[in-house]
Amino acid sequence: MNMTLRKRGTGMRLTAVLLAAVMVATACGSDSDDTSPSATTVATETTEAPEAPETTTAPTTEAPATTATPTTTTEAPPVGPAQGGDASVGLEAEAPGLRPWEDTCSSPCYNMMAAVFDKLFEQYADGSYGAFLAESISANDDFTVWTMNLRPDVVFHDGSELTAQTIADMFVVHQTGAQSAGVIASSKLVSVEATGDLEVTYTLSGTNAIFVANLSRAPIGMVFAPSTGADEDAVTAAANAPIGTGPFMIDSRDVDNKTVMVRNPNYWMSDSFGTQLPYLDSVTFHPIPDEGTRLSSLASGTVTAMQSLRQASIRDARNTEGLWLFEHQGNNTGGGMFNVTVAPYDDVRVRKGLITMSNQSATIAALGGEGISLPTTQLFASDSPFYSEAIAAAYPSATGDMAAGSALVQEYIDDPDRSDGLAVGEKISVILSCPPDPTLIAAMQVSQQLWEASGLVDVELTSYDQPTHIGMAVGADDGTFIGTHDIHCWRWGSEDDPAAGMLSGFGDPLDPSGALNFSNWYDEEAYGYLVEATLTDDVAERAALYEKFGLIMVEAMPIYFSGGTATVIATAEGLGGLDSWEMPDGEAGIGHPSAEGRWSQAYWAAE
Repeated sequence: MNMTLRKRGTGMRLTAVLLAAVMVATACGSDSDDTSPSATTVATETTEAPEAPETTTAPTTEAPATTATPTTTTEAPPVGPAQGGDASVGLEAEAPGLRPWEDTCSSPCYNMMAAVFDKLFEQYADGSYGAFLAESISANDDFTVWTMNLRPDVVFHDGSELTAQTIADMFVVHQTGAQSAGVIASSKLVSVEATGDLEVTYTLSGTNAIFVANLSRAPIGMVFAPSTGADEDAVTAAANAPIGTGPFMIDSRDVDNKTVMVRNPNYWMSDSFGTQLPYLDSVTFHPIPDEGTRLSSLASGTVTAMQSLRQASIRDARNTEGLWLFEHQGNNTGGGMFNVTVAPYDDVRVRKGLITMSNQSATIAALGGEGISLPTTQLFASDSPFYSEAIAAAYPSATGDMAAGSALVQEYIDDPDRSDGLAVGEKISVILSCPPDPTLIAAMQVSQQLWEASGLVDVELTSYDQPTHIGMAVGADDGTFIGTHDIHCWRWGSEDDPAAGMLSGFGDPLDPSGALNFSNWYDEEAYGYLVEATLTDDVAERAALYEKFGLIMVEAMPIYFSGGTATVIATAEGLGGLDSWEMPDGEAGIGHPSAEGRWSQAYWAAE
């Protein structure tokens, strides 16, 4: 059997090259991650980064600039960082809630969740998966039964002990979670049993060679106290008062203002020098939606850190004195989607026509990304093992083709059976929506001008705050998960294994397995390739299958791209550790992709 586990150093790690993108519920007005992290993908959507300062044994006063692979650029002193100090982080949006199984999360939210909840598995610097709150995992020959052992002596913030039964009880909550139910279905998970005090057995309905990737993220990989999902009242309270095993505990939460987290004195993990984590006494998260205000708050000392997924903010931060910059580009890319259940987007001629007219390069310029991002064509960066030259060639030109795009839309307009019910020859009407960031509005205006210049399209622009924007796409309020959106800004891709999100992201939206399919596009043949890609851990075989899926998707055009997403966590000079955090076995973690920080190992450098 070609197992996906191997020994390295003192820990077990998964060897499948999991550098790929996962469609995550991360809207353009915020991200993430989600659904997420970055591996060894040196983003091809970057230009040459400014030269990083030479690494020494202590952090430099120059900002470490890592525009691609998150490598260690702020090494800890030989004796290790000291405990103490506080951090305050400006986020681009408020978290809709702090329940991994229930709330649609993106980059700002994941910064908060990762401070409260530990994950069963995390990613190493090369993108492979290693045990975190878990201690080990193994699979049977056909990858249908996975046996995991937990670390001993781990306690929740309320003092209760983490046991195998805890994980089994979490599964009861997961089965009805707005986010977790779909992941359970798409990952083929059918049962979770405590088969020992610390031994958990996951049983799947079929082969899933990369199942562990699902245990590295919300909604089923973050460990929470099952009591917080026990009944309706508990679930409601957990949105603002979560209980995890993580490095920080909720002290107070004032939604849309600040969330204060304090050091967990009983945290199980220590650094390689034996110092108990976390280093910081507290971390406070402030939602500051306006990009300029967030950066000026950092520059003035109102906060000590900020995260952003805006190219213009990265450009401005580079020109601001006294900051350390932790930059990254990987598989994540900006773009959007069509709700294919709504006319006229239910017709592929309209979808392909609009995107063929579009000018991705002009959109990048409007986003402030010139010299930072380049056009994208798919869910994978060009040095991901899953990148496809065939898909890149099939995707519409970055500079657009007005004649070809107009011809497709004209064909729809002249069709007596057109789906929007309008008369032959009438223009189509479309609604394009992004969160109210100035650069996003400028980018929408680029599309509006191009589409209306064809003489075939009337465009209405709308903007909503990020939680509303995400909620419109999720469609959870009426239980259909179809959404009420039209053309919606969105972000795509991460450094997680592709199957961790693509199965639920492109599954049948009428089935629980497709609950995270926000475009509602489903193709049985294409989805079959995604399922087939979970039957092996052979990278070349999987890449060929993802290419087959991607070529079908390009023809259908349910989603589109607007340039690679550059991200940054900017900190006040001296606040480091975001790029040098370690796994429990002492090896380097994945860093800070998608501007998701691991604040448990952030520290103030000694003067």
